[in-house]
Amino acid sequence: MSRERTHEVVLRRIEEDLGAGRLALGQRLPGERQLAEQLGVSRPSVREAIRVLEAMGIVRTAAGSGAAAGAVIVADPSTALASALRLHLATSHLVIDDIVATRLLIESWSVRTASSAKRHGPFTEAERLLDKMDDRGLTPESFHQLDAEFHVELARLAGNPLVTAVMTALRESIQEYVLAAVPGLPDWSATARKLRREHRGILDAVRARDGDRAATLVTAHITGFYRAAGIGRGPR
Repeated sequence: MSRERTHEVVLRRIEEDLGAGRLALGQRLPGERQLAEQLGVSRPSVREAIRVLEAMGIVRTAAGSGAAAGAVIVADPSTALASALRLHLATSHLVIDDIVATRLLIESWSVRTASSAKRHGPFTEAERLLDKMDDRGLTPESFHQLDAEFHVELARLAGNPLVTAVMTALRESIQEYVLAAVPGLPDWSATARKLRREHRGILDAVRARDGDRAATLVTAHITGFYRAAGIGRGPR
């Protein structure tokens, strides 16, 4: 068995334990020797798997032999998925039209789902971001950073960690194409005022549990900016 395959055995076991609830946030992984014996692999293979998990932000390690030593689960696996997706996207040239089409699929579904969720809200973070965007002194770059975070928060309100991870991974690509479009807008101040109104309208519709209206508004919001900026070929 190659070294690559043996460290993947360890990763698969940890993944299975996380999925089954045998491991949880804040819990310590078994020691190197214990994992190696349980899985029939070498301790260097276990060590390599732990390094991968640490790089992905799933565990934090501490050297030594005391109570604080070893590897502890410190993040939800969806965080690692977002990181992996961002790395993949960074190596790919994404067509703007494809980013927009993906946003339309994810965000219209997200606001519909958030509107009908049994556990509705809370909307504190979304409101905080909108309040910060009301600052007229924001640069376009700062405004659109908050804008992208607001759209990720809309996805988070739907309660699906995978959807949130995808939107988090797309955030930088969204910011890039939006900022690139700003110089082509005839009046940035007027555009910013329009975007603020549209953001408030979308959140109000979700809060009112009107999923169809929220989906219509978020679709118009995304495609409206896209067309006003004159970028891409148009959503398919």
